[in-house]
Amino acid sequence: MALMQAPGSPSPGQTCALILIFTVLLQALCVAVTYVYFTNELKQMQDKYSKSGIACFLKDDDSSWDASDDESMINPCWHVKWQLRQFVRKIILRTYEETIPSIPEKQQNIPHLEREKGPQRVAAHITGTNRKSTFSFLSSKNEKALGQKINSWESSRKGHSFLNDLHLRNGELVIHQTGFYYIYSQTYFRFQETEEVLGTVSTEENRKKNKQMVQYIYKCTSYPDPILLMKSARNSCWSKDSEYGLYSIYQGGIFEPKENDRIFVSVTNEQLIDMDQEASFFGAFLIG
Repeated sequence: MALMQAPGSPSPGQTCALILIFTVLLQALCVAVTYVYFTNELKQMQDKYSKSGIACFLKDDDSSWDASDDESMINPCWHVKWQLRQFVRKIILRTYEETIPSIPEKQQNIPHLEREKGPQRVAAHITGTNRKSTFSFLSSKNEKALGQKINSWESSRKGHSFLNDLHLRNGELVIHQTGFYYIYSQTYFRFQETEEVLGTVSTEENRKKNKQMVQYIYKCTSYPDPILLMKSARNSCWSKDSEYGLYSIYQGGIFEPKENDRIFVSVTNEQLIDMDQEASFFGAFLIG
C-alpha cells in the first residue's frame, strides 16, 4: 500500500522551487562579489599607474631606469617616459622638416629694419650738400696738399647717404678697420657765363680763359703730410657762344688704409662745384 504524505510537509514542487530560488540568489551574490572585487582591483591599478605617471613628471620617483632592463620596463614610469620621449622626438622632426626648407624664403621676407640689426658691411657713401662753408683752405700742416678741401658732406640717411662702420669728421672719412678699400669720388663742375666785367678784363676775354678743374683724393696718416692717392683733371675752354658748361670728374681705386687713417677730397676752382647729392659724392667700402 502506497505511503501517505504527512500532513503539513511541503510538496515536492515547492521544494524544487525553493531550491531553484536559492540557487539563483547564490549565483547573483557570487556575481556581485566578483564584480565588486574586480572593480576595486581595476581602480587600484589605475590609481597606481596614474600616480606613477604624475610622479615621473613631478620627479617624485627619482629611481634610475634603463631601457634595456626588464625590471625597468615593468615599471609604469618607464612607459610614461618612453612615450614622452617618442612624442617629443616626433614633434622635433616635424618642426625640422617644416622649418629648414623655408629658411631662404623667410630670409627674403625679413623686414628692412630687422636686416639692419645684423652685421653690416663696412661702407660709406656721402653726398654733396648746399651748406655754407662747404670748402676750406688746407691748414699749414697740410700745405703740401693741393686744392680746396671739401669739408661739408651730407652724412645722415637723407637721400643716398649712409655710414656703416666708418666715421665722418671735418669732411674726412675715418677708417676704423685696416683692409683693402675701394675709394671713389665724383665732383660736378658747372660754369655759367655772366655779363659783368671783372676789373679790366671783359666778359669775352674771361670766356676765352681755360678753366682748370682738378680733383684730388688724399690720405692722412701719422705721417705729417697728406699722401696723394689719386687725381684727375679736366682742362676745358667753353665756346664763345655758350652760356654755361657742365663737366664731371670721377675717379676710384683700391687702396689699403690703416686704422685711424683719414680720407678727404679737394678740388680747384671750388666756385664752379655743384654740390647736388646726385652729382657730387664721395665714398669707400671694404673689399677684403
